[in-house]
Amino acid sequence: MSSQFTLLCRRRFLPFFLTQFFGAFNDNVFKNALIVLITFQAAHWTTMQPAVLANLFAGVFILPFFLFSATAGQLADKYDKARIARIVKIFEICCMLAACIGFALESLALLFFVLFLLGFHSTVFGPVKYAILPQHLAEHELIGGNALVEAGTFIAILIGTLAGGLLAGTTNGTFWISSFGICIAVIGYIASRSIPAAPPPEPELQINPNPVTETWRNIGFARKKRVVFMSIVAISWFWLYGALFLTQFPAYAKTVLGGNEDAVAVLLATFTLGIGIGSLACERISGHRIETGIIPLGAIGMTVFGLDFYSASSSVQPAEHILGVRSLFSQLSIWRIMADLILIGIFGGLFCVPLYAVMQTRSDVSHRARIIAANNIMNALFIVTGTGAAAGLLAAGVSIPGLFGIATLANAAISAYVFIRVPEFPLRFLQWTGWRRQGRKE
Repeated sequence: MSSQFTLLCRRRFLPFFLTQFFGAFNDNVFKNALIVLITFQAAHWTTMQPAVLANLFAGVFILPFFLFSATAGQLADKYDKARIARIVKIFEICCMLAACIGFALESLALLFFVLFLLGFHSTVFGPVKYAILPQHLAEHELIGGNALVEAGTFIAILIGTLAGGLLAGTTNGTFWISSFGICIAVIGYIASRSIPAAPPPEPELQINPNPVTETWRNIGFARKKRVVFMSIVAISWFWLYGALFLTQFPAYAKTVLGGNEDAVAVLLATFTLGIGIGSLACERISGHRIETGIIPLGAIGMTVFGLDFYSASSSVQPAEHILGVRSLFSQLSIWRIMADLILIGIFGGLFCVPLYAVMQTRSDVSHRARIIAANNIMNALFIVTGTGAAAGLLAAGVSIPGLFGIATLANAAISAYVFIRVPEFPLRFLQWTGWRRQGRKE
């Protein structure tokens, strides 16, 4: 059986992979560059507080997922997905040209609008991103394909976030942000030109423009099969859990670890590396098939190492002054924290990749893109709710390590709920681990 990496040599996968990778990369470059730019030049742009603006940026970017996911799912079920991908990439180029104008005019309102449009771009591409995989890949390739997409997405988030910060700090930063964004969008469009045709399952579908009724209808499609809907709930929880870590890293690095800006980059890289390793390990662990027994393993690891991360973070002694990365890593306790962080990421990858494959393969083909749209809506809802809850807990006096501890306990509770609702997952886990023990004895 060939490795998942051979998919990167196949026309039915590589152009799509590059298209989605550069799209996620560009979104994060622009979003983080804008946040850094406004944070350090706030007085030049607006009288609003940088912290308030950062939260507004996040809200503006995620709003289209609520407004347009239902329509995006219908489009992906009605039209050729490869054609939609190309149109989306052309739209992305237009967005970056609008960003050039926004920077030239120093118009924060126009840049906010561009961020909203980039959110819309990601919203429309979302159902295409996951619904196209079962059309172009065999079932035994789905785990590997999803693993590469998940690993690629988190790597794109990481390097996009870092690149955005670096570009914002350069001389004539607005010029470089705009130029870089246009180049990446063009590269994404060129890649999309080679995506093979992906015919729609329901070309006669009548588009319902009402996002409220169509959202409810899409969720209804997902709820027809309990295993599909609970997979969506679990995926949405994973994104909330991951977003919580990513959002808190800057404050955690400064106030808990006593590190500087470089420490934030190290935390981001470690967590992202873990998710990438875990995602890519799924294919080998599962034996090139969709193995639902891995899902409880991922949940257990996220809980165990999440609790140890909380314990290790709570025991860190605050530094008297800001430390560089080298000084930070001279402390033994930091190595325990970093080990926990990479292991949380690894088990998170093991948790989410099989869930995506389950959602794809067990959805009705005629409704698959709309079910994936329902997943995107649920993801956004969980992230917004989780972000709000985290802000409330921090405002009430909960420490950042305490917030991680609460999130980890919630992870255990939600995982248990999913496994009670879908007994197949824990039962398969017991069978799978028993088989592996027997295999070792032989």
